[in-house]
Amino acid sequence: MSPLVAAVVLYPLVLIGVGIWRSRSVKSHEDFMVAGRSVPVVMLVGTLVCTWIGSGSLFGGAGLAFDTGIAELWFSSGAWIGLIVAFYLAPRVRSIAKYTVPDLLEQRYNATARVLGTIAIILAYVTIAAYQFRGGGWILMIVTDGAISAEMGMLITCATIVLFTALAGMVSIVTVDIFNGIIITLGVLFALPYMVFANGGIGAITDALPAGHTSALGGHNVLWVLGVALPTFLLILGESGMYQKFFSAKDSSAAKKAVVGMLGGIIIIEVAIALLGVVGRAVYPELATATFAGGRGAGETIVLHIARNGLPVLGGMVLLSSAIAIVLSTGNTFLLVPSTNVSRDIYERFINPDAPDRSKLNVQRAFVVVFGALGLVVLTQFDSVLAMALYAYSLVGASLTPALLAAFLWKRVTPQGGVACIAGGLGTIVGVKILASLGVNFAMSIGGTVFDFSSSDYIVIPGVLASVSLLLIVSLLTPASPEEKWAPFFQSSSQSAAEGG
Repeated sequence: MSPLVAAVVLYPLVLIGVGIWRSRSVKSHEDFMVAGRSVPVVMLVGTLVCTWIGSGSLFGGAGLAFDTGIAELWFSSGAWIGLIVAFYLAPRVRSIAKYTVPDLLEQRYNATARVLGTIAIILAYVTIAAYQFRGGGWILMIVTDGAISAEMGMLITCATIVLFTALAGMVSIVTVDIFNGIIITLGVLFALPYMVFANGGIGAITDALPAGHTSALGGHNVLWVLGVALPTFLLILGESGMYQKFFSAKDSSAAKKAVVGMLGGIIIIEVAIALLGVVGRAVYPELATATFAGGRGAGETIVLHIARNGLPVLGGMVLLSSAIAIVLSTGNTFLLVPSTNVSRDIYERFINPDAPDRSKLNVQRAFVVVFGALGLVVLTQFDSVLAMALYAYSLVGASLTPALLAAFLWKRVTPQGGVACIAGGLGTIVGVKILASLGVNFAMSIGGTVFDFSSSDYIVIPGVLASVSLLLIVSLLTPASPEEKWAPFFQSSSQSAAEGG
C-alpha cells in the first residue's frame, strides 16, 4: 500500500474509532442532536469551520479558481460577510435554546413555517451531503490510480459518513472536528507556499497564468459576482448546521466567540484553497482541457492533483488527509441536520409527541441511512460540484434566510409573511429548475449579456426576489404579531438569563 493510499484509508478508520468511543456518552436524544449543550469555544470553532469547508470549497471553489482566477474569492466572500451578521445573532440564537431551525420558525411564525422549513432543509442538505460522497469517490479514484472507480468510491464514502453520523451524532462530530480542523489547516498552509516556491516563485506563477486570472472580476461582470456571492452569503445566515451548533454551545458567550474563530478560520483556509487552484492553473495548464470521471472538467480536482503529483510524500499525505477530513466532516453535519429535522420537527412534533428518547434516536439514525441513500440518487441530477453547491445554497438562501433574518431583525414580520416567504423562495427555486428541465427558457439579455436565471449561477436571484417581496408585502397586509411572539428574538442573552433565573 502506497503512503498516499494509506493516508486516505487509515485516517477515516481513526475517525470511526473515535466515533465508536464517543458513542458511549450518548445518553439521550438531546446528546445526539446538540451534544448536551456543553460544547466549549475551541471545539465549537473547530466544528463550525469544518462544517463550512466542504467539497464545495475543495472541488467547486478550487475548480472555479482554476478556471477564473482570484475572482473566485467573490464566491467565498459572501459567507465572510454573512458571518459578520451572524456574530450579532449567535447569542440570541443560543439564548432561545432550541434544537433546530424549524423550532425557531414555529416559535416566531407557526407550524406551517416549521414544515416548509423542514422540507427546504432536507432538499438542500441531502444535496450538500451528496457532493461530499462524490468528492470522496474522486479522492479514492485518484489515489488508487483508478483501481477504485469513482462510483465505487462514492459508495464507500457514503457508507463511511452514514456509519460515523449514526454512531454518536453531534457528540462525535464536535470531537473529531478538532483533529479535522488541524489537519485541514496544516495541509493547505503547507501546500500553497511549497507549490509557489517549488515552481519558480510568485513571478513565475503569475507569468504562466492566463490573462484575467489576477484581476478582481476575472473577465466577468457585477451580475456574475452577485450570482456567485449571494448564495454563500444567504446560506451561511440560514445554515441549519451552524444554528444547531450554536444550540450546542455551553452558553451564549461561547456561541458569539465561536463566530469570530469561525470567520478567521474559513478566511484563511478558503483563500489558501483558492490560491492553490490559481497556482495549479499555472503549473498544470493541461488540466484546463482534460476531463475525468464521466467527462467532468479536471480543474475541479486540482487540489487532489497537487497532492498526488506536486508535493513530497509527507506533504501529499497531509493534504489528502485534509481532503478526507473536509469530505467527512461536512458530510456528517449535512446528514445529521435533516435527520434531526425528521426526528424532532416531524416525528416528535406531529406524529408521536410523547415518544421516548430511544424511539426518537432510532428514527433519527434510520433517516441518516435514508438520506445517505437519497444523496446517491441526487448525484445523478448534476454535472459538477459547483452546480450542486450553488443550487443547494440558493435553495436555503432564498427560502429560509430571509425568514430567519426577519425573525431576529424585524418586529413587524407576521406568521403569514414568514410562511409566504419560505413557500415563495422554495417554490421559485424548485419550480424554475423543474420548468427549465422541461424546456422552458429563463434566459434574459441584460446590457448585451445573456443570463440564464435557471442556471445554478443565477437561480438565487429570482428566488430571493420572490421570497423577500412576499415577506414584505404579506407582512404589511396582515395584522402585526403580539409582543410575546417577537420579544424572545430581540432579547439579549443577559436578559434571557435574568428572566430564566
